[in-house]
Amino acid sequence: MRCPRCGHTEDKVIDSRASRAGDIIRRRRSCEGCGHRFTTREEVVKVELHVIKRDGRHEELSREKLINGVGRACEKRPVSPEQIEALVDGIIAELENEFEREVPSERIGEKVMERLEKLDDVAYVRFASVYRRFKDVNQFLNAIQGMVNK
Repeated sequence: MRCPRCGHTEDKVIDSRASRAGDIIRRRRSCEGCGHRFTTREEVVKVELHVIKRDGRHEELSREKLINGVGRACEKRPVSPEQIEALVDGIIAELENEFEREVPSERIGEKVMERLEKLDDVAYVRFASVYRRFKDVNQFLNAIQGMVNK
């Protein structure tokens, strides 16, 4: 590691600590050249997932877009922001484990619906109506009957 003060490339690690639930290692270093002490952070660089949209476009997976979509489905429902964030974090973690670089948008929608169905029935139907592009009331009724019959 290059010293920020003198540019010397030799240093020694004085202290190492894990932070943020072990996601990052914080290292306290001392420059062998000038004795200056400085801190570095080390973390695993994850490849950003890209979503393959229905029309074939590719875009970066956005946690914020997922939170907004799930949030709209859960509007005026007894679902806390913390529950929404946990749901989205769980989905993203699953996607990172399942896919290397690209994930079809259909897979994301399926995962959201699986989790919403367990969390809140009304939010599930709201999300499904947009995701599956319901055209009429019969499609709503079929979705509700499918939930009741489980």
